[in-house]
Amino acid sequence: MNATPRSRRLRATLAMALVIALIGVFVVRLADIQLVQAAELNDQSQNKREISQVIYGDRGDILASDGTVLAGSVTRYNITAAPAFAKTRTITEKDADGEKTKKTLTVEQVMAQVAEITGGDADAMYESITKDPTANFAYLVKGVDVDAFRAVRDLKNSGISYLYYERQSARTYPNGSVAGNLTGFIGTDGPQAGLELSADQCLAGTDGSQIYERGADGVQLPGSTVTDKAAVPGGALTLSIDKDLQYMTQQSLAEQAQAIGAESATAVVMKADTAALLAVADYPAVDPNDVDGTDADDLGSKAFTASYEPGSTFKAMTAAMLLDSGTATPTSPATVPYSRSFPWGGSIHDAVFHPTENLTLTGILRDSSNVGISLLGENLPAQARYDYMLKFGLNEPTGVGFLGEPTQGVRNVSDWDQQTSINSMFGQGVSTTAVHLASVFQTLANHGQRLPVNLVQKCTAPDGSVSQTPSAEGTQVVSSYAADTTVNMLEKVVSDGDLKDVLTIPGYRVAAKTGTAEVAKSDGTGYGSDRIVSVAGIAPAEDPQFVVVVTFTKPSTIKTSAAAAPTFNKIMSQALEMYRVPPSTEPAPDIAETW
Repeated sequence: MNATPRSRRLRATLAMALVIALIGVFVVRLADIQLVQAAELNDQSQNKREISQVIYGDRGDILASDGTVLAGSVTRYNITAAPAFAKTRTITEKDADGEKTKKTLTVEQVMAQVAEITGGDADAMYESITKDPTANFAYLVKGVDVDAFRAVRDLKNSGISYLYYERQSARTYPNGSVAGNLTGFIGTDGPQAGLELSADQCLAGTDGSQIYERGADGVQLPGSTVTDKAAVPGGALTLSIDKDLQYMTQQSLAEQAQAIGAESATAVVMKADTAALLAVADYPAVDPNDVDGTDADDLGSKAFTASYEPGSTFKAMTAAMLLDSGTATPTSPATVPYSRSFPWGGSIHDAVFHPTENLTLTGILRDSSNVGISLLGENLPAQARYDYMLKFGLNEPTGVGFLGEPTQGVRNVSDWDQQTSINSMFGQGVSTTAVHLASVFQTLANHGQRLPVNLVQKCTAPDGSVSQTPSAEGTQVVSSYAADTTVNMLEKVVSDGDLKDVLTIPGYRVAAKTGTAEVAKSDGTGYGSDRIVSVAGIAPAEDPQFVVVVTFTKPSTIKTSAAAAPTFNKIMSQALEMYRVPPSTEPAPDIAETW
């Protein structure tokens, strides 16, 4: 039966209506996508397509004075992944004959392979990549070396497209423990100690970022990487440290510390005319490459941070005060018994028993007489002596500003009792550090002018600009006459003192002062049997080039300054030889030591 024209028109009308309805649905949906949801969908698309990646700014090097790298950066890589694209993949491998084979790997198997390459934890990697399957980013392992990175890259290129990597810098210390007490180290949370921390403003690089696009399968699109922000490397920090002298100083110090059973030790070599530190050694030493192998108490530099009562090395400063104030001369006489008692019940005595002697100030220094220095020193009021100590810089940080430097080694004179006033003349009842004491002797060696102690010579930025250069502005602490005369008096310690055979350096005039300081008991009940032994000195005396200070804390065998004298001699001799200082040609002045 044939359809009537009317029924045919009806079907056509219904078909047209259906088409119009479908077009209407598409138009409404298209309008919703392009207008209503456009911004949101664009963001979602962009987030899935564009990936931001950090470009790490390399940390600057720490350099010795000759440019040797003490702390540097090496390239390392963080291995990352895109969990949203992590699934079983088929990879292409080559066998020993070069034949290509195909192999299917699950995500768990890939993580095991990455762990084998990098030495990481396969279980931790698998947990990281599966805990949020929709994530675009997850860390698998950080800080792998170049060989491991290349192996992971080969795995990625074989078909594991959801693996990624980012370059970063890791810290290395090529010379190990040489100056490790000064450089400090980098931990997982950044700079932890030493110059790495205090000079971070110079050394730290500025991270940048880059963006790349990837396809629906997670593969990075070639040529899509755009640098959003360029990374800027850190500056290079140049020190005054002489690497070879630092090494030899550390070796000499450690050798003697072990021989005498010392708990710790320090040695400082300073340039007399600039106050630049050429070597700062500590025992035990620290290797920044193996921080876990060092006791936490030894990770810094005791030469900067450990306060101690210096003992008789302080007498050099007391003598300079007396000369500068006009209170005494090099030949001022004193009748010096072995011991001395005071009305308040206190007493002092010399280290070795002797009959009453007629000594000059020079002789008192030669014999290191506590009694003698107190007899002449009490003629200078306590407040005046305290003021001199402040001018010598004992209550302020050094110019280095090393982290942990103490700043209150000398209490206010109003807090001194009568015994402290006497004891302070020979270095008991006050405290200082080895670097501060070196600064005192630098002042004497530099004709009475104290210069800021300096360790950092400059910070050189990537653009070549230089900053953090040391200040040359000094403080005239005592007169040139007082300083030079004190140095001449200290020569008698070397030429005529009990340790002359050990302290003398053939061909050179040396001025030095020994010290054997009692160590206060931890319970505050006075002094015990432990000692800190030291030698501080200058050479050549007629034209000072170097100051050397050596200290040994709590030696178990030799408990006098005789334990420190050989190391002082060795270090000073090394400095004179390395810098080719001409031997002395003038004889030392003959100053009366007795009357």
